[in-house]
Amino acid sequence: MKPVRTFEVIPRIPERIGRLKELACNLWWCWNTEAISLLRRIDPDLWEEAEHNPVKMIGMVDQERLNGMSRDDGFLAHYDRVIQGLDNYLNEQKWCEKSYGKREIMVAYFSAEFGISESLPIYSGGLGILAGDHLKSASNLGLPLTGVGLLYQKGYFRQYLNYEGWQGERYVVNDFHNMPVEEARDNEGNEITVEIGFPKRTVYAKVWKVRVGRIELYLLDTNITQNSDSDRWITDELYGGDIEKRIQQEIVLGIGGVRAINKLGFTPTVYHMNEGHSAFLGLERTRMIMEKDGLSFREAIEVCRAGTIFTTHTPVPAGIDVFPVELMRKYFFDYVKSLQITWDEFHSLGTEKFSDRDKGFSMAFLAFHLSDRYNGVSKLHGKVSRNLFSSIWPGLPEEEVPITSITNGVHHKSWISHDMESLYHRYLGVRWLSNPEDQKIWEEVERIPNEELWRTHEIRRERLVAFARRRLRRQLAQRGAPETEAKRADEVLNPDILTIGFARRFASYKRADLILRHPERLAELMNNDSMPVQIIFSGKAHPRDIPGKELIRELIHLAEREEFRKRIVFLEDYDMNIARYLVQGVDIWLNTPRRLYEASGTSGMKAAANGALNMSILDGWWDEAFKPGIGWAIGKGEEYKDIDYQYDVEANAIYDLLGKDIIPLFYSRGSDNLPRGWIRYMKDSIKSICPVFNSHRMVFEYTERFYMDAGKRVHMMSDNGFEVAKSIAVFRERLAADWDKIKVENVDSSVGVRILTGENIGINVKVFLGDIVPEDIDVQVYEGSIDSEGEIVEGKASSLNNHRVISDGRYEYSGSFVCSSSGLQGFTVRIMPKNKNLDNSYIPGLIKWA
Repeated sequence: MKPVRTFEVIPRIPERIGRLKELACNLWWCWNTEAISLLRRIDPDLWEEAEHNPVKMIGMVDQERLNGMSRDDGFLAHYDRVIQGLDNYLNEQKWCEKSYGKREIMVAYFSAEFGISESLPIYSGGLGILAGDHLKSASNLGLPLTGVGLLYQKGYFRQYLNYEGWQGERYVVNDFHNMPVEEARDNEGNEITVEIGFPKRTVYAKVWKVRVGRIELYLLDTNITQNSDSDRWITDELYGGDIEKRIQQEIVLGIGGVRAINKLGFTPTVYHMNEGHSAFLGLERTRMIMEKDGLSFREAIEVCRAGTIFTTHTPVPAGIDVFPVELMRKYFFDYVKSLQITWDEFHSLGTEKFSDRDKGFSMAFLAFHLSDRYNGVSKLHGKVSRNLFSSIWPGLPEEEVPITSITNGVHHKSWISHDMESLYHRYLGVRWLSNPEDQKIWEEVERIPNEELWRTHEIRRERLVAFARRRLRRQLAQRGAPETEAKRADEVLNPDILTIGFARRFASYKRADLILRHPERLAELMNNDSMPVQIIFSGKAHPRDIPGKELIRELIHLAEREEFRKRIVFLEDYDMNIARYLVQGVDIWLNTPRRLYEASGTSGMKAAANGALNMSILDGWWDEAFKPGIGWAIGKGEEYKDIDYQYDVEANAIYDLLGKDIIPLFYSRGSDNLPRGWIRYMKDSIKSICPVFNSHRMVFEYTERFYMDAGKRVHMMSDNGFEVAKSIAVFRERLAADWDKIKVENVDSSVGVRILTGENIGINVKVFLGDIVPEDIDVQVYEGSIDSEGEIVEGKASSLNNHRVISDGRYEYSGSFVCSSSGLQGFTVRIMPKNKNLDNSYIPGLIKWA
């Protein structure tokens, strides 16, 4: 039955505590323990029932209860402290303002998901949690950053298991009016909507606002009356639907997101794409620059590139969105006309090379073509990405592919337990929060008495076990298990024994079953009377990932076996709340992906900040973090062609580490019952990991290495009527038109068959440049060691700066280089573009080798 009118009902909050709604709607509360304590204090049962959503809880609480709190001196004192803390936080000068001033840069950060709090369920996993931590640290640093994403009506699915252990999915409809979101409005108080051209129709998206401390996050929602029924469900589910739903969502995110930012009156200098889902933003930015400033497509794209950053999170081709040609034609054929380029020119932006007319349109390739700065999310992932995307820069040695890395980090305040936070405050002071990258601060961990550190950790393990028992009992009841079986949930786990945690998406490559590969050997370890072990699992499989679902089912069946019934638990419906209990309470955080398949991973960083130790394959962040004495590496980074053999080797390595190192170290106790060797590992882990793997350092690095430089380049491009942008566009076109004509005609050198280390080697090179002038190219000698296949590896390039004209279009270049390494060495010559206004000379396709 359709209503005649609709209206919003808001709780009547007494004036004395009138800012409760403001507090509830600023997600600053979710990383402030005193604010959380205040909100929980309103009604602890309702807090849990509302799933830690204060907006919903305040709407549910009894009016008499609200009235009573406004007269409760204890509550009022607590309320005043929290509100004062919020005001101080919002108004104090932060690092970015002190260092750069308020308007030096403004960043628009686009992501398909944001994991800020479980009260805003628009995230699925690591990518979203990382984006949420990015916003929180940007707020803490005072960085002028605005987030852009989608507001999903159902978000990601909620997981449940049937009696056989098979995963089912249910979708809970989000009630935006009972969530920490508010309608975005213009200066006249009108709702803000944007229009996006779709095939033979217009789609409208309403803009909502979320306050994240000092940061504003804007989310687009197509479930509004202006749209048809089918278009209303574009923003229905996160990563749901088919390939056409995916392209629709990414058009709304990229193109609609840029239009929303523009309509809100923001003028970002820098756009940051968190993964390729939002890459269409580069097209819209280019179109708007053309329209506003009268530039050609080639000129406008230079301005777009200068201020665009692309962070890739995928280590495998299967993780990249690639849209079929016919789908791209359906949605972009008319749009391309506004860019004033041909269809083939447009399609080449999403492919490796211009001639790939029939290949699918890759969002990663589009992001690379429309950006000037690119990075992976760990050092190892940067290397993997240079290999994965090297085809964009054909002819360029892999180590020179211009993809760098900025390793992910975590927002400590969001993930460290209240108990651990209090311990850090007592012995480290408060600067571990404002300056978590300061190594000297974390050295103060040595001041924490072993007894206090261990007791704090034991308290968190006890709370984890209690939480797991409650959840398991509820799961069994919902699954239809007999009451006698549900009651047995109170007998599982033991708060005093070594506890391992494994929680992440149940994708096959993450190998949740690796530790379960040989059940008999595992059972022997877990059921040792004097040194027992237990494991808590959690995680979701994508609804269409049948192998992932089968993995969960097998795990559930294994956990029901008598030897594992009290030792293995699977917690359903993994979310941020479960994640916090796990990382705060386990002793060991287990991570077992296939090597080179984990881009970074951040859950192990969260666990380490709470005193847990990592046991992981050397992949992602752990490859650069690991050193003996802070945790354990499974293997030594080996890669095997026989996958089944690899699984056996690595499973046995886990059992060996547990049986020979980890379990004995945990249970080795002195007369005071303290595992002093284990505590030594805990302290060294905290000191080594916390100063580096935090989102404060991560955002600081993005700002210093990317945002500030990109902002300067945008200003440089825009000055004097876009003079630089126009000149670069001409430069690229001129070189591209004549590049195939140039060649290295002759290389002559003074080098003999054998030389001494440090000897100077002279070289003369004759090149034909045609109509290209010497000022536009760089002739380089490229030298290095020769591998077993006769290739130069880890080569170094140096310019040959002396040149003279031989005849029309022909030049001789000369110079020298010093060979500093012994062994079999070699060199070659190459020609590269050269332009002082380019960020780098690695223009795709423009490299010529001798």
